[in-house]
Amino acid sequence: MPDNPITGSSTRRFFLGAATAAAASRVWGANDKVNVAIVGVGGRGTNHLDTYSRIPGARVAGICDVNQAAREVANARLVKNGHEKATEFEDMRKVFADPSIDAVSIATPNHWHALATIWACKAGKDVYCEKPACYNIHEGQMMVKVAADTKKIVQIGSQHRSTPFKIKGMQALRDGAIGKVYMAKGLCFKRRVSIGHAADEPTPAGVNWDLFLGPAPMRPFNKLRFKYNWHWFWDTGNGDIGNQGVHEMGIARWGMGDPEWPKTAVAFGGKFGVEDDQETPNTLTSAFDFGGRQLVFEVRGNLTGGEGSVGPRRPAAGRGATPPVDAPIPPASLNITVGNLFYGTDGWMSMSDAGYQIYKGESSEIASQETPERGQDGTRLHMENFLAACRSRKMSDLHDPITNAYLSASMCHLANISYRVGRSLKVEAGPKFAGDAEATKMVSRPAYRKGYEV
Repeated sequence: MPDNPITGSSTRRFFLGAATAAAASRVWGANDKVNVAIVGVGGRGTNHLDTYSRIPGARVAGICDVNQAAREVANARLVKNGHEKATEFEDMRKVFADPSIDAVSIATPNHWHALATIWACKAGKDVYCEKPACYNIHEGQMMVKVAADTKKIVQIGSQHRSTPFKIKGMQALRDGAIGKVYMAKGLCFKRRVSIGHAADEPTPAGVNWDLFLGPAPMRPFNKLRFKYNWHWFWDTGNGDIGNQGVHEMGIARWGMGDPEWPKTAVAFGGKFGVEDDQETPNTLTSAFDFGGRQLVFEVRGNLTGGEGSVGPRRPAAGRGATPPVDAPIPPASLNITVGNLFYGTDGWMSMSDAGYQIYKGESSEIASQETPERGQDGTRLHMENFLAACRSRKMSDLHDPITNAYLSASMCHLANISYRVGRSLKVEAGPKFAGDAEATKMVSRPAYRKGYEV
């Protein structure tokens, strides 16, 4: 391992250089490309690579992953996309120390989001980080502080905030299309089959397991804790409410005007219908009281139907793209219902990736509706918004800066905390929970591994 970036001798060099870089203010020319390094090139990271490859104002200059095979596959894909090979890195700290890198696009597991963002900002890099913004509430607050201190641009990958028809729908809500909104509801009904059981085993060749775990406790390698399934273990993930669900949570908050902390939060559920090694619940119902209005959120990983007019989701024809609204629904997608419902004093709205509909009056007649343009890529639009802010140096230009996105993630964390302690939470500023020391401790990790403290 390299010297510890927090306590080792290289730390002083790292952060001295970082401070100098953070203080520098680059003036961008009209034809300059932003040199981006992708940190984490699994499924979502591959989408980052493909998307930046299609944006004229960006160049994929670095590829970082703890898995050598993943780095090699990603670089081969970059070449196939018609670009030069990027510099490969195993350790993200070397990415941040590279003066040729302007920005980083983070697609690591959740437990790395905060520390990677913090290190990158301190090294003078702008950051696009995948959702959820943070693994826990404390980490989100630290991300907000460091972004402000370093004046770096930090966008979270909530691409719905850059999707034109969703922007239009949110404006309609603000204009009173359904009257006063008294309830927002998020739906995350996404079929999740059993992950089964697996014994611990030796770490595969080419995988740096220590770096993969980072801030998480050291454990023996287990394939179920590695590719994608890390979502379902508390050390590294937040369950589906913090995976697919955080998108809908962010939209629910958006439709309510992006409120901050609720007065109370409660969640209940469990792991129903499966017997496997997963730790997080596959069924979770949560509710948040904002005083005079409420937000309700449901996660269902088993077979289920739709709700309101949100039905089975048509999968994108290629990541990030939107297929024609009349495209047939493949059987594998019949059990994916993801979207939002908004209820007001004069009507209600249904919103999903297929569009939105506004229903008015006692008869619930459709007053207006909107569908996405064919081939519209929300991720690309969101990344273009990020790159534009890198050039303008205005955090206010971002569609979902860390200052807002961390609150959407924190709503998911509130639900998980309530579920894990088994009771309702009275939320106070901080946040902390009145008369509940056990829940308050869960705002952060019990402990961080040495060298990976947030």
